[in-house]
Amino acid sequence: MKITFRDTLEGIGPDQLGGRFFDGWPNPPSTPTFLKLLKQSYAVELAVDEDTGNVVGFIQAISDGVLSAYIPLLEVLPEYQGKGIGTDLIKRMFNRLSGLYMIDLLCDAELQPFYEKKGMHKASGMVIRHYQNQSGAANS
Repeated sequence: MKITFRDTLEGIGPDQLGGRFFDGWPNPPSTPTFLKLLKQSYAVELAVDEDTGNVVGFIQAISDGVLSAYIPLLEVLPEYQGKGIGTDLIKRMFNRLSGLYMIDLLCDAELQPFYEKKGMHKASGMVIRHYQNQSGAANS
């Protein structure tokens, strides 16, 4: 297995995004919606399995490009986890965002140690979740 990393969606089609991303989501985005959310991101980093051509991991950031960025999603397909792909994706994204003042993300408590090892600090926050919109279908 050879993994390469890309910072663009150039040449990536819906057929390469068909893995089991959004694992555990009751109402995951469709593949076209997934591609759209990646395209509309400020920055993306992709991990591609060169043997299959499929995307096996990704991270996205949204930003004003001046002071702040938010990382809403970092995912690696279950069968590729534990191989350092998530670590490489976050390092690549942090490098791209290094000129900004703040980089924020929210995650479940069990994931906080992973991000702490990457130099992030625990913080509190507030959220609203409209789970009926989780698939993104209303905005596709």
